[in-house]
Amino acid sequence: MTAAFDKPVEHAADQPAPGLLIEWQRIELLCLCFMQAREGPDKALLEQLRQAQHQVAGLRSHGGWQRLKLPEAVLADGISLELLACVFAPKAVPRIGWMYQDLQQSQQPAPSEALILALLAVADEQLDQARLAMRHLEQLGLIHRTEPDPFCPLQPDPLALSRLMQWSDDDWAPPGAYPVRQRADWEDLVLPPAQKQMLRETLYWIEHRCQVIDHWGGRSCGGPVALFAGPSGTGKTLAASVMARVLGWPLYRVDLAALVSKYVGETEKNLGRLFDATHGREVILQFDEVDALMGKRGELREAKDRYANMEVSYLLARIEDHDGPCLLTTNLRSQIDKAFLRRFQMVVEFPKPDARLRQELWQRLLPPRAPRADDLDLEQVARAVNLTGGQIRNAALHAAYLAAASSGAIGMAEVALAILRELAKEQAKVNMTQLTELAAYLPTEGGLQ
Repeated sequence: MTAAFDKPVEHAADQPAPGLLIEWQRIELLCLCFMQAREGPDKALLEQLRQAQHQVAGLRSHGGWQRLKLPEAVLADGISLELLACVFAPKAVPRIGWMYQDLQQSQQPAPSEALILALLAVADEQLDQARLAMRHLEQLGLIHRTEPDPFCPLQPDPLALSRLMQWSDDDWAPPGAYPVRQRADWEDLVLPPAQKQMLRETLYWIEHRCQVIDHWGGRSCGGPVALFAGPSGTGKTLAASVMARVLGWPLYRVDLAALVSKYVGETEKNLGRLFDATHGREVILQFDEVDALMGKRGELREAKDRYANMEVSYLLARIEDHDGPCLLTTNLRSQIDKAFLRRFQMVVEFPKPDARLRQELWQRLLPPRAPRADDLDLEQVARAVNLTGGQIRNAALHAAYLAAASSGAIGMAEVALAILRELAKEQAKVNMTQLTELAAYLPTEGGLQ
């Protein structure tokens, strides 16, 4: 049998199987032929394999592999796609995994490098080429193995598998992080024009990286890394969601509490697993409240202080080396060491909205089909109390529930009471002067304490 990655003949007139199904059928046929190698595969099976290879040849230029956005060198190299097909096949069609188990006499349904080279009938003079292609796919993060051993099982990258099979990105999350499912567009982001422009410039670092680095010879510095600073509720996470939507990439929020360990060295291991799983992937990592880790450094009084500084240094080193965007958020920019700030590509300040932006937020965040009373004056509401976007979102929904409970419309009374409830979250007793002119609209009976 000729090597399976030899240049295939031109696609025949017969119609190929839809999607990637023919790829997996061909791997299954290769396994069956290999199982019959001693007696010699029957002619009908070989004919099926030949037809499958014809169909695969017609799909390679425009088929499902394009979903992975592979480098041109990988797409043009026949052996690389053959290797990927062998590794991904048992996840797509589990019975192929059973065949791998039988062929390897192993409990592991994933193929080893040795099995793949045998299945593809790689000649001795082509072994180095195939092994180099295998290492390249590992460097790209498309396949993984625990040991550099030709008999070690090879696993597909979970995110690459999800995209190839068009499964939801929510089916996968890197260790120590969880998906942010919020979806938003530029129109949902109520910010001053300067801040929106800075967010767009952050996207330039991602969208035009190939031109600047590969074509113009610019210096690669990883990332980009951006710091979003501002009070809680000013739109930092919403901005991250907008960027993810523009790029078409999933957004994952890193749970630092799950990564930081009291045991020496464990924090670095946890962070290492996170960055190894996402390096070079089309994903965005969001780190919240980084001021807790990147605060101003003081004297080392105890051994634990030294280890804490080592953890921060390791985190910064991995963030800087990471091939992918990292968005760091903080409510306390003043607490972050200025030495750290110089390492970021962008620092975007999220201010509290002014009266004009608050009115726009009220207009957007009140349920669009909810009835509004004739006395509802959003300009007056926005001018009266200085709230953040997050507070307005909560108050707008609370006002809607108040109106629904009374079978009425959203009016000034409902909005004033909703704002009172929102202010009461941060202080035990709200001074009515904080509501300014809205205090006159509060109900006079019960429920104000």
